[in-house]
Amino acid sequence: MSGRRVLIGIGGGIAAYKVCEVISTLAKSGVEVRAILTDAACQFITPLTVATLSRHPAYTDEDFWQPHKRPLHIELGEWAEVFVIAPLTANTLGKLAYGLADNLLTNTVLASTCPVLLAPAMNTDMWEQLSVQRNWQQLLTDKRYHSVGPGAGLLACDRVGAGRMAEPAEILPTIASLLHAKGKRDLAGKRVLISAGGTREHLDPVRFIGNPSTGKMGLALAQAALHRGAGVTLVRAPAAWDVPLGVQAISVTSAKEMEQEMRSHFSNADVIIMSAAVADVKPAEYSAEKLPKRLLPTNLPLEPVPDIVAELATLKKPHQKLIGFAAQTGDIVTPALEKLHKKKLDAIVANPIDKPDSGFGSDNNQAIFLDKQGHKVEIEPCSKLQMAHYLFDFIISY
Repeated sequence: MSGRRVLIGIGGGIAAYKVCEVISTLAKSGVEVRAILTDAACQFITPLTVATLSRHPAYTDEDFWQPHKRPLHIELGEWAEVFVIAPLTANTLGKLAYGLADNLLTNTVLASTCPVLLAPAMNTDMWEQLSVQRNWQQLLTDKRYHSVGPGAGLLACDRVGAGRMAEPAEILPTIASLLHAKGKRDLAGKRVLISAGGTREHLDPVRFIGNPSTGKMGLALAQAALHRGAGVTLVRAPAAWDVPLGVQAISVTSAKEMEQEMRSHFSNADVIIMSAAVADVKPAEYSAEKLPKRLLPTNLPLEPVPDIVAELATLKKPHQKLIGFAAQTGDIVTPALEKLHKKKLDAIVANPIDKPDSGFGSDNNQAIFLDKQGHKVEIEPCSKLQMAHYLFDFIISY
């Protein structure tokens, strides 16, 4: 992200306070951030706040009408790699839908060619007005425009409903995806099925055999696929994160449940990625009631669980691509290649879990991609979202 260029347009709404976190996080990660505030936005947050967080002067309409070496809206429009408008108000939405430009923000939109990310925010009744929805749908027919939110919840007006601006945790990954893919929707029309997280094989209602997987890699894959235009179904074992808006999520606990859901949705998928850390064995017997400590077995009989990825491979049609993961220590390539060929996968991700800041629970990862044609791509340490994009690049390329 270091050195990338993001322009933030801030509209007049109470949700403008959320944009401060977006700007701060981007700046701390090395992104060059410039910001434009409308006159209405200045009623909610100050240019000084935005300038301090972005480490660069913030622009207002007053700056628009000052002399510059080149017109300010032209300069900013050409500079930006991604243009984010948050909060997007009903007023600005209407102007953009009809190509109107009467302030610095809207003039800069028309003077730019980069992807534009829209994060609407307004009262539920305002959002649901026929005219607003017409403008929204009309604007999204332009491939330049991408959206995040709005969500539903308690609004600042005390109304509970749709119109809540997306949280920074949703906006930031979308920005990163737009920077990587340059706004391309190269997975549009594709269905992507992803498994995520670590399954749990219960001995009784409170004890289970599990693993440290948090499902963050699966989440990143779902985000990347969604941002690139795919329809996404995510089968996830217990995880602490929220599912992105627009992703069909199915919660499971055990390997058997995951197998059932993956098989159920398999035929509709074009790309299937098994990133879940699925158990290899389970207790041979299950107690429906919590076992007293004195009755816990000293030797726990185990039995194997279904090999989900191997079973899916037997169902695979020629147009489908099935990708597996191999979390390994030490030599990661040899066992990954063995798994690739034995289980008849199209590709596999070999990732080390014994490297610093990599693997289970980490926000970052590193890997070697291998496919059945013999292609090999080594991915240096990066965020899991970046890794997800690299994997889709690999899948599309071969």
